[in-house]
Amino acid sequence: MTELESEDRIDTEFAALCDDSIRRAYGLAGYLLGDTTEAEDAVQETMARAWSSRRTLRNRLVFDAWLDRILVNVCRDRLRRRRVIQIVALEAGGELEGCNPFREFLDRDELGPALDALTPDQRILIVLRFWLDLPLEQISERLGWPLGTVKSRLHHSLATMRKRLTAGEERELPEVAR
Repeated sequence: MTELESEDRIDTEFAALCDDSIRRAYGLAGYLLGDTTEAEDAVQETMARAWSSRRTLRNRLVFDAWLDRILVNVCRDRLRRRRVIQIVALEAGGELEGCNPFREFLDRDELGPALDALTPDQRILIVLRFWLDLPLEQISERLGWPLGTVKSRLHHSLATMRKRLTAGEERELPEVAR
């Protein structure tokens, strides 16, 4: 097999891995960002970054963790920019509004406002732990943080959400360490 054929095979395999992961990545981005359009843009940016860094992926078995780390970093940047740039909603002017299932879900869910109160890193932790149902060790791997840091920040994230939710009534939130 020539070097060119080998590179083509690697690129084809990598593209297949991306195809298999794109729906999951879109779901994760949607819950992190709470917006369909931003999720689409974040996934596109993630896939572009992943493609240009594909040669750095040594072990195909950890592809999901590797891709999640890129996606989380893209989403974190977008969430941080959101705090700096004020977004102003414009009137639809008779046009049909686009469907935004992530925002609609978060608006209907009691936890939506509590998620909106979190910092980008806190929101990322909550979504990875309770939406993706990742164990703390895998969250640590995806974020590149020590396990103790993940536990501590998750504890503080849940406390922030609990405080926001107790404005109405006490609600049971899950325990951190499992």
